[in-house]
Amino acid sequence: MIEVDVTVVRNFLIAILLGALVGIEREKHKVAEHPYSFGGLRTFILFAQAGAIGAWLSQHLGTPWVFVATLVLVAVAVVAAYVMEGRIKPDSLGLTTEIAAFTVCLLGGAVMYGYAELAVALAILTSAVLAFKQPLHGMVQKLGTDDLYAGLKLLIATFIVLPLLPAKPIDPWQAFNLYKLWLLVILISGLSLVGYIAMRWLGTARGTAITGLSGGLVSSTAVSLGFARQSRVDPDPFAGDTLAAGILLAWGVMFARVVITVTIVYPPLVSGLLIPFTVMGTVTAVLAGGMYWLGNRRKHKLEQREVVPIKNPFSLAAATRFGLLFALVLLVVKITERYAPTEGLYLVAALAGLTDVDAITLSMAEYARQSSAYSTAAIAVATAALSNTVVKCGMVLVLGSQALRFRILAATVAILVSGVLAVLLSR
Repeated sequence: MIEVDVTVVRNFLIAILLGALVGIEREKHKVAEHPYSFGGLRTFILFAQAGAIGAWLSQHLGTPWVFVATLVLVAVAVVAAYVMEGRIKPDSLGLTTEIAAFTVCLLGGAVMYGYAELAVALAILTSAVLAFKQPLHGMVQKLGTDDLYAGLKLLIATFIVLPLLPAKPIDPWQAFNLYKLWLLVILISGLSLVGYIAMRWLGTARGTAITGLSGGLVSSTAVSLGFARQSRVDPDPFAGDTLAAGILLAWGVMFARVVITVTIVYPPLVSGLLIPFTVMGTVTAVLAGGMYWLGNRRKHKLEQREVVPIKNPFSLAAATRFGLLFALVLLVVKITERYAPTEGLYLVAALAGLTDVDAITLSMAEYARQSSAYSTAAIAVATAALSNTVVKCGMVLVLGSQALRFRILAATVAILVSGVLAVLLSR
């Protein structure tokens, strides 16, 4: 009786399915765009099967050359198909299908060598890259040189600068850990860069709502300043509604961003922040929705709003300034913790919130990690958020039109009252 190795059979099936997954996408692409392309469903299944058989024979014969020979034969077939396709239709040359075929052969071999999970993930990624051709090309077209430089700077800061920094505190108060400080700088810069790219990808022509949501990921202060200035020059007498909606949406994103940041850095602190920030975020969202509804009811086109001039969020200078600010706040927190453990931290949080919420948020997360004073840390973060909201309201009161000032002042009062009550009830 012949014994069947279930594992081998399963791996062969996985390899064939991987080929079919990529082959289906190439088959649809072939029918829609390139009828002379060699790659289709059956071809990719056979390439994956060839890779799997080559790897299986190499394992049983104890030599890697069978798999290597398989790869060479597949490469020759791919090159021959590329040459023939170029002769038939020279103006539609491309290596995407050929590279995908060779990749599928390698993935089939990877399955037989015991890396089935990784091969499945890579096959899904390969299919996604092939299927999302237009969105990927569109995204690249919308990215400028500055965006590319920002991404490179973030990669340099993450994979070159970060490993060179010491991972131990360098001061007597145990506050300055350069590795952790720079890691947090990368976290904030990365979140800002993601928000900036999302804003460039979606575009701001869709109106104030999208600008407020995406701009809030980068800087809710920038959105507040931009819309306040816009309200001064906008000829629409009812622009205060839609501009206020955009500002409040940015503030709401800021509340959500604080919770997400704490979730990433120190999840146990989230329970203390959940009630006050949910209440403040809900009140802000309801007010923003009301303002948006009022503006939309008057049938004003949001596409005519001026784009908030948000610059590229990542630069070495900006990262350095944030690092210095965070280090200063962390040092003050450490000293205050020693001499005024509770009331002093709240004062520090209020002062830090005048300029930035992220620094005090991360500092309080680190403080809660070391002291387990979750309630104190949560109240300090909420205090910083309320302080920051007051500052942005003040900017609008100084720079905005009368209509916008009234709406933002009323909304700020509602947010402050709800936030304070939520903090008191959650203690």
